[in-house]
Amino acid sequence: MQIKLAKTLASCACALALSVTLLPTTAQSQSVSTPVAQAANAVLPVITDVKSVDAGVGKKTPESTDNPYGLESLWKTSDGVAKTVLLLLLIMSIGSWYILIVKILEQAKMVRQAKAASKDFWTAGTVAQGAAALEERSPYRFMADAANNALKKHEGLLGHVDLNDWIAMGIQRAVDRIQSSTQNGLAFLATVGSISPFVGLFGTVWGIYHALTAIGISGQASIDKVAGPVGEALLMTAIGLAVAVPAVLAYNWLVRRNKAVMDDVRAFSNDLHAVVLGSVKKA
Repeated sequence: MQIKLAKTLASCACALALSVTLLPTTAQSQSVSTPVAQAANAVLPVITDVKSVDAGVGKKTPESTDNPYGLESLWKTSDGVAKTVLLLLLIMSIGSWYILIVKILEQAKMVRQAKAASKDFWTAGTVAQGAAALEERSPYRFMADAANNALKKHEGLLGHVDLNDWIAMGIQRAVDRIQSSTQNGLAFLATVGSISPFVGLFGTVWGIYHALTAIGISGQASIDKVAGPVGEALLMTAIGLAVAVPAVLAYNWLVRRNKAVMDDVRAFSNDLHAVVLGSVKKA
């Protein structure tokens, strides 16, 4: 519509100028030239605006995709203390997930070894033959070897110890070492679950302190100046909770699975104790 209006005004101006040139008297020409010039001057800006509007049709204003309030901005604007806190939380998170995956694989392996022990060990002729049928790093083979070593070492001063108690002590030491190996890494998970929220809270307090200090120095306390730095500082608390929650859940779950695994180990140790004593009495 604006383009058509501009063209109409331009045509009227040209027609008016042509009619002025055909007038017979110079006085009339001079009297009409003033409104013609004014009309022409009024048309030119309209034509210019229409051209600028027409040139801008179809063009989109580029929008900025950078987020001024995010993790990237937090890292760039933070000082050494805040970056150290972020790195600590990252290390704790990676360590927690690593321990979780490793312990799941270890527990699955022990479950498989328990099935192999119940299938291959008890069908052997002797304890030594049953131990040889198991995997080299199997905890069940470790207990069987401990029972055989207890029999071999039951001499000298150790021979004064009752054989029943001596074999029980040897097997129990093996069980304790197996249980200790199943606990590896759980202390780290418990530590991460306990302290990571406070580490994140420390980062939040430190970030808010520096944000408020910078705002006080600049003298600008508008919402856009306060929301960004304070919001970035609060991300520390969220990151700390994101690290703590998986660690706590993983710790409780792994402890429960360890209990089930150790129940199989203790059951095997009790049966092994009885078998070793029975073989000694027959001999």
